[in-house]
Amino acid sequence: MSIDETIPFVTVPEGASGEWRVERFTVSDDDVRLHNICASFRPGGRSMLAGTYTRLIRGRTLVMSDTRAEKRDHIGFVRRACGDVLINGLGLGMVCGAVLRKPDVTSVTVVELSSDVISLVGASYPEATIVHADAMTWRPPSGVRYGAVWHDVWDDICEDNLPEMKTLHRRYGRRAAWQGSWARELCERQAA
Repeated sequence: MSIDETIPFVTVPEGASGEWRVERFTVSDDDVRLHNICASFRPGGRSMLAGTYTRLIRGRTLVMSDTRAEKRDHIGFVRRACGDVLINGLGLGMVCGAVLRKPDVTSVTVVELSSDVISLVGASYPEATIVHADAMTWRPPSGVRYGAVWHDVWDDICEDNLPEMKTLHRRYGRRAAWQGSWARELCERQAA
């Protein structure tokens, strides 16, 4: 199954709430050439393909998109997800939507800090249980164990995220058969 079949492009409607926006954008062949040249000189640089995509922006900061580079960052988790699944961070709902499509997933709970993100994106995923809370302090219901837990609460790939990743892995470790964090390996390479 291709990456676009495993993780489909986002169909969340464009809109704004507070400082958050969901919008479509187009990447041209010229944009791709320049981006991919620059990416080839950066450790962990991520290439792009031309096309129309969706992005989530807070203020002037790009938080998430449904480009293939971003999909590649999440594909390992989506493939591992089974049983009851916990996702910390809703974003565009790209990961949530992909996991909900899997027949071996029985439930999806998403913990999201921003009520604006929930109002923009949450209605597109009615099958998921979306909890308005901070993943750093939220406590799952007593006795619940997850087949997979995914942590994606950061705006960018940065080694500064590693302490929070470690904290989240400790918090949810006993509750998860498997867990991971967005771009953890890249952050660890940056820190080395």
